[in-house]
Amino acid sequence: MADLIFIFLLALVWLIFAVIQDLKTREIANWLNISLIIFALSFRFFYSLFSENFSFFYQGLIGVGIFFVMANLLYYGKFFAGGDAKLMMAFGAILPFSESFSVNLNIFLMFFFIFFIVGALYTIFSTIYLSFSNFYMFKKEFSKIFKKNKKRIYLAFIFGLILMIFGFWQEVFFILGILIFLLPYFYVYVKSVDEACLVKEVKTSQLREGDWLYKNVKIDKKIIRANWNGLTKQEIISLKKKYKTILIRYGVPFSPVFVISFLIVFYFWKTSAFETLWSFLGNSLW
Repeated sequence: MADLIFIFLLALVWLIFAVIQDLKTREIANWLNISLIIFALSFRFFYSLFSENFSFFYQGLIGVGIFFVMANLLYYGKFFAGGDAKLMMAFGAILPFSESFSVNLNIFLMFFFIFFIVGALYTIFSTIYLSFSNFYMFKKEFSKIFKKNKKRIYLAFIFGLILMIFGFWQEVFFILGILIFLLPYFYVYVKSVDEACLVKEVKTSQLREGDWLYKNVKIDKKIIRANWNGLTKQEIISLKKKYKTILIRYGVPFSPVFVISFLIVFYFWKTSAFETLWSFLGNSLW
């Protein structure tokens, strides 16, 4: 019991610091994520050493391995930035609450399920907030993107309506038609929020390693490309020599999703809600 309380408090303290840093600087420092992994695994090792039962330590190592794979899939799939991916890895050292691998695997699956649900809701509410707080720019960008893609959007509307008509004979076509009908609006909405609310002009003196360029920048014969890995130190030095300001693309700070998901999973684990929810999901999926 004491071991789980310590692990929970350790993770919670680190997560609070991660959220504060993420909201202030739009990044999570490597030292914060790596130190969480080191502290969690170190505690597991010494606790196992004194209790003469190393399964508590081994489960942490296995967890880090599983979450390492998941974090890389999300990073290279361009769902996560580097800081979020490393924070995901750290959860592999935190979430094995049991000495049984099968039980921990259920906890991991539960965490991923809750994480993606919370992440989707968080993203929706975040974009709504951004669109209203920058409504003039959002409205202008929405109109611009809609006009630019007008022909494709109208084709999707027509195709969606045709499918909805077929839905009178087969219900699945009606549902599919609604999705296709709404998808263009969703695309324009998300693209408008991205362009109008998440692109800022920043002084090159304030650039940090890993910042995302809005678009490619040419410096003499060299092109610094806007890519998912962000700016390197050398690229920042080159930009400072040539430009005073540059357009940078920001993401929505995602660290609060980790905190919310972690608290929900821990609550489920400490109550009968874990077995109840897991049984419900199992019955729903199978």
